[in-house]
Amino acid sequence: MGRADALKPGGRKDSHLPLARSDLPIDTASLARYLIGKVLVRRLPEGIASGRIVETEAYVVGDAAGHAYRGMTQRNRSLFLEPGHAYVYLAYGSSYMLNVSSEMPGIGAGVLIRALEPLDGISIIQLNRGIERLRDLARGPGRLTAALRVDRGLDGLDLCREGPLWLARGDHEPGEIGQSVRIGITRDRSRFLRFYLRDSPFVSGPRSLNVRCAR
Repeated sequence: MGRADALKPGGRKDSHLPLARSDLPIDTASLARYLIGKVLVRRLPEGIASGRIVETEAYVVGDAAGHAYRGMTQRNRSLFLEPGHAYVYLAYGSSYMLNVSSEMPGIGAGVLIRALEPLDGISIIQLNRGIERLRDLARGPGRLTAALRVDRGLDGLDLCREGPLWLARGDHEPGEIGQSVRIGITRDRSRFLRFYLRDSPFVSGPRSLNVRCAR
């Protein structure tokens, strides 16, 4: 069945139905694994753009590499919301990073969305990125936010309900999930808290990290 045939009344697909907050694991590493294969949906004036999540990183409670390590601030307060809210920050003054809050309210932790396989609105995504090559449209955390026009204006958004941006269930089960150390950090570097869809060409990072056995 083609994509057009999969549309529900009103133009919504089954794969665009928001995730239920009650289905989200209350554990950051478990949530990072759970989100592989789910869909990130962006509603833009031009239409819907979406991508299948193929890579995540967990920043767990007490993680020295996490933004919540030193407690709640005005900047990171979205990490302390109940699971399923967006925490968006600007990295290195150039790229926005999209995270999903995890754990119980008041406990700071989150999952970084690192890469997407583009699904819907590919022409929109190509215009947003200024490139055409499918593989590189959302392969990396800064690229995917540029692809979907995610910025600080979406910080704190509830991702478990339809709106400008939300998390949706996938239309099929993901394949084998690999696990590795995280990318681009200097603290707690040895922890295996990066999850990715094995054999996906849309995963970021060096090949040496993407051929490890699933754990």
